[in-house]
Amino acid sequence: MKPSSRARLSPFTTAAFDGDTLFDAVGRVVSAAACLPRKELFEAWHVAKRVHKRLRPGGPVVEVAAGHGLVSWLLLLLGGAGWSRALLVDARVPESAGRLEAALVARWPALAGRVTWHPGEVEDAPVGPEAVVVAVHACGGLTDRAIALARRGPCRLAVLPCCQRLGKDDTGGLEAWLDGQVAVDAVRALRLRDAGWRTHATTIPAEVTPQNRLLIAEPPAGPG
Repeated sequence: MKPSSRARLSPFTTAAFDGDTLFDAVGRVVSAAACLPRKELFEAWHVAKRVHKRLRPGGPVVEVAAGHGLVSWLLLLLGGAGWSRALLVDARVPESAGRLEAALVARWPALAGRVTWHPGEVEDAPVGPEAVVVAVHACGGLTDRAIALARRGPCRLAVLPCCQRLGKDDTGGLEAWLDGQVAVDAVRALRLRDAGWRTHATTIPAEVTPQNRLLIAEPPAGPG
C-alpha cells in the first residue's frame, strides 16, 4: 500500500489493516467510513505519534486547518484521558466529518463529546497555556498563524508546514545554502528559539510526503 496515494480509503482497503496495532484498528475504521485519502491517514498517524512521544499528554489539542481532524482524534486515542479534548479550527467543515466522527466514536465510545469545531478565524480560537496547537500542512501563511496562536497562549506547538511562499516568506538570506522552502522553515524555528522556546526539528517519512519537516516547540517559562 503506497502511503502517499491520494486514493480514497474504502471498505475494499480494510483488509490491508489486518494487524493488532492501534494504527491497524484506525485504518479499518477509516476505511469503512470511506471519506479520507490514504495519504491523510499516514500523515496524521506519523505526526500524532511524534507529538505524543515528544510532548506529555495534558490539556486540549487545538488543530489549525484541521480538515477532518484526524490528528486530533489520533492524539486523543494515543493519550487516553491525557489529552482532555480537541478543538478543530477550520473555515470549512468537510461534509464527511460527521461520518468519520460517528465511525470513530462507535469503535471508541470514550471519544464521544471530546471533539468540537471552531469554524472561524484562527486568531479567534480560544487557547491557553495548557493546550497544544497542531497544524498539518497548513498552507503558506496558515502555518505562521498557527505559530502566532501558540505564542499567544503561550502553549506547545507542532507544525508540519507546506506551500511556503518564496519571495514573500522570510528565508533569512539562506537560499545560497538551503532550498528556499527549507530556509523558510529554518527561520521559523530560529525565531522561536530566539524567543526562548525549546524547539525540536524532526521529520515524518518522505515516502508519505516530501513536505515532511515537523517542528515541535515548547514555550519558555515567561510570556511567549
